[in-house]
Amino acid sequence: METKPSQPDKVQAYLEPLAHPLKPVIEALCGIIRSTDPSIGEEVKWNSPAFFYAGPMAPSDPKKYERYLIVFNIHPKDHVMLVWPHGARIDDGSGFFEGTYADGRRLLRFRNLDDVKAQKTQLQAAIKQWLATLGK
Repeated sequence: METKPSQPDKVQAYLEPLAHPLKPVIEALCGIIRSTDPSIGEEVKWNSPAFFYAGPMAPSDPKKYERYLIVFNIHPKDHVMLVWPHGARIDDGSGFFEGTYADGRRLLRFRNLDDVKAQKTQLQAAIKQWLATLGK
């Protein structure tokens, strides 16, 4: 079983100088994700904040990104997209997630802090459900 170290200092160093019109949305989402469960780790991956399960897991093909919960896409300036590489693991009958990609990805978009506040409970529930798929 392997664990993966979290790198919150690197994420903070990435966010501090970030000039993005939705920086408060990015920071709020990061805070919600971090606070949902202590087994969630973070790092900068693909030039954006990324969150993963930091606890013990059996080794797997690193190109399958089995540990990864959420990777931010902050390149658009009018919204923040949360990419869930394995979002299909979550039973989403509510239509909370966007997309039905063959590779199992699902997406969430946030355009402002009101979106973040309105969807906080559902976001945390989805995170907990995803962690439960790992047997945590």
